Amino acid sequence: MLSATRTFFSLPALPALRSARMDPLITVLGATGTGKSKLAVDLASRFNGEIINGDAMQMYRGLPIITNQIPIDERNGVPHHLLSCIDLDAEAWRIGLFKREALRIIDDIRSRGKIPILVGGTHYYTQAVLFRDQLVGEGVDDEGEREQLTEFSSTSKQWPILDEPADVLLEKLREVDPVMAARWHPNDGRKIRRSLEIFFQTGRPASEIYNEQKAQKKEALTQDEGLLRFPNTLVFWVHSDKEILNARLDARVDDMIEQGLMTEAQKMSDYLQEQAAQGVEVDTTRGVWVSIGFKELAKYFEAVRQGELSEKELEDMKRNSLELIRTATRQYGSSQVKWIRNKLWRALTEAGETRRLYLLDSSKVQDWSECITEPSEKIVQLMLQNEATPDPKSLSQLAADEFGAKEAQVRPPKDGIDICYTCETCNKTLAGEDQWNIHLNSHMHKRGLKSASKRKLRDEYFRQKELEALEGAENTKKAKQASEDAS
Repeated sequence: MLSATRTFFSLPALPALRSARMDPLITVLGATGTGKSKLAVDLASRFNGEIINGDAMQMYRGLPIITNQIPIDERNGVPHHLLSCIDLDAEAWRIGLFKREALRIIDDIRSRGKIPILVGGTHYYTQAVLFRDQLVGEGVDDEGEREQLTEFSSTSKQWPILDEPADVLLEKLREVDPVMAARWHPNDGRKIRRSLEIFFQTGRPASEIYNEQKAQKKEALTQDEGLLRFPNTLVFWVHSDKEILNARLDARVDDMIEQGLMTEAQKMSDYLQEQAAQGVEVDTTRGVWVSIGFKELAKYFEAVRQGELSEKELEDMKRNSLELIRTATRQYGSSQVKWIRNKLWRALTEAGETRRLYLLDSSKVQDWSECITEPSEKIVQLMLQNEATPDPKSLSQLAADEFGAKEAQVRPPKDGIDICYTCETCNKTLAGEDQWNIHLNSHMHKRGLKSASKRKLRDEYFRQKELEALEGAENTKKAKQASEDAS
């Protein structure tokens, strides 16, 4: 890794960020365990800021360990908004509600002469604040977040068909929105279901809404309004090497266990039992009930309650549950990185604002000051002074590699919506033109074409032989008939 202090001004500076008025927004993103909360507190302490939590699970009160809330003694007296603010039985906030409340808080913070700092764990929360007119459903199609929160969330109680298998859903989608039906792979039931949800909730095809909002984006760019909600925006991506982060996350889960993760999970399990005893059905497929740490232990607590397993069986079950928590935490971290690399980068690219994203390498905790504190504070200071900021690739080797790879992949945006393609030769369905082109050039497809060609020649050969045999039999029959007639 290159030293941040050695490379910070080693490359030419970018033009100063445009500003109609000084209303900055600092956003801190990254995988769980990389140090987002610490950086946010550092920046808030240095620049008179207040923090807005953008993690759906951390909004729940009474569960600081399972939801990974920053301890009070590490907040340095900095006010934290939307943190530990809703009850256990509350539904997780939909995107629209979070956006409205976050924007209200941002205005309030600025009215008091302070700087708002948005810290995201649920990235479709933060992206809804960062950008104007996000597409319907964008943020829940692909991923990887702890739960799918959408502006148009619905339940199968309202539309029972949503509980049907993917093939039934796809057939219905073909009726109401053939464009979206052509886009999704037949086996991708979640995305097919989502498109139907949008239609049921809005009464309009999702494809129509997508195209309308894409047109609005183009118009905003044409009118030079910009797609970023706030002109003076900085986004810090706290990132670590994958192997280092995974080891750190495993250790973090161990720390959570020591700090009382089991106690909090037991509390949640007891709450469900109390509600059930009162005849109250809790939807455990949403909200805090899908948080990592509880859902992996739920069956263990149920087994303890039933008392049918031996002590050894219970201990084995507990150990397996804790290992599932470690695995889920690593997977969640990977999904958060994937979101930044794909969804956020694409949104910034469409807005022409990739220079707003700064990767800070937190792989070496001992180098925090050099790799995180110094460059982040310098960048914020430059923005506040409306001066030129450095090239994001100049901060570290990790940043240079990451952004260099993304820039090399840049392709012009496509108009319209991708569709699925079916290869009759290989009996395979591909989602999107890119995957289709990859398949056409793959060894599997070429082998399939060769095999299909051989089968065609073989079938033609046997068909010809069959015709010759039939013709021979017919000739023999005619000759015999002619002989009989002559006699």
